[in-house]
Amino acid sequence: QVQLVESGGGLVQAGGSLRLSCAASGRTFSTYALGWFRQAPGKEREFVAGISWRGRSIYYAEPVKGRFTISRDNAKNTVYLQMNNLKPEDTAVYYCAARTTNVVTTNKSAYDYWGQGTQVTVSS
Repeated sequence: QVQLVESGGGLVQAGGSLRLSCAASGRTFSTYALGWFRQAPGKEREFVAGISWRGRSIYYAEPVKGRFTISRDNAKNTVYLQMNNLKPEDTAVYYCAARTTNVVTTNKSAYDYWGQGTQVTVSS
């Protein structure tokens, strides 16, 4: 069993930055693929970024490419999402997710564990 706890969300002006963290429990965390998703009000939860267990495979959704960076520290059981040049359309609840298969996918149904989410609000 893996438990995921996100932190680092908040209110920021457009153009600003935030760094989200997701701390995980569980001894096998380091072998899991990890992803960040987000869900805006009235919209489907969507893929933002994903990283394989060694960090060799990294994927980003098109809207965040060049602005967001996903990374992980397996020694600390933590995955990060550095978000720069934030835009109002980035406003959403951000979730981290883990899947026991070490293959990054944009399909949210393929992830086995989810955090409770952290709110990110970007003002214009």
